[in-house]
Amino acid sequence: MTVIELIESGAAQLTEAGVSFGHGTTNAFDEAAWLVLWKLGLALDSPLDGTDSVSNRPVAPAEHAQVATLIKARIQTRKPAAYLTGEAWLQGVPFYVDERAIVPRSLIAEVLVNGAIDPWLSEDTHRVLDLCTGNGSLAILAAMAFPDVQVDAADISADALTVARINVEKHSLQDRVTLLTSDGLARVNGPYDLILCNPPYVNAISMAALPQEFKAEPALALAGGTDGMDFIRQLLSGVTAHMTDQAVLVLEIGNERPYFEAAFPSLEVVWLETSAGEDQVLLVTREVLIV
Repeated sequence: MTVIELIESGAAQLTEAGVSFGHGTTNAFDEAAWLVLWKLGLALDSPLDGTDSVSNRPVAPAEHAQVATLIKARIQTRKPAAYLTGEAWLQGVPFYVDERAIVPRSLIAEVLVNGAIDPWLSEDTHRVLDLCTGNGSLAILAAMAFPDVQVDAADISADALTVARINVEKHSLQDRVTLLTSDGLARVNGPYDLILCNPPYVNAISMAALPQEFKAEPALALAGGTDGMDFIRQLLSGVTAHMTDQAVLVLEIGNERPYFEAAFPSLEVVWLETSAGEDQVLLVTREVLIV
């Protein structure tokens, strides 16, 4: 058996088992490729890099058995692949992750890397807050994107911050990323020039219908109350006190735009384009928030 045959076999098993995706891959083939390449030690600069170059490589029986065990674990536990491999990639950057933190996949990572928010920033942008930091991935990407800024990474979960600390050290950013235990904005140290937030925003009906893979993640990082806006209401009611005059807030709300607009009908925001569309991530200035 070759690597590509093993991937195709794994994809068929995942499809037949009806597993769900959305934690780094969107389909059975990519998920199988991630697991196979990782288990065989063939992944290069991302989970799926190297597939073409090793597709015809023979797979020894012992290797086949190891991959089979991993595919079986993916099916039986319904854990996201990132929890099984201990690694997730975001914008080409690897991060450690385990069940103590949500699997990093925020679309805010895209607007950090592609420069979409740069028009709202300036040479005076020095302090950044990543609120609900989880495993610290957005804080780290912000530090990488803006070499002159200091980043505070805050979360209510001590477990998540333990994972974030692993990643801060992994990328040698201890001198620029500070981890804070904070319930929302309660213990942050602003004011900030840029605030990033991927909060819990999933509404109650959607939470109840989530596939098992998502239920393997900390519910604290997902559940946003009846309409998904509980945390966001609290955030917007007090965030201006933690913002400099020209500061902006970049907020991810996923598929909850109708609920967001119902909750904040008069708030003028800018919707940022991402790979998932133009209704998932928004930007709002302090000037608008204080009106």
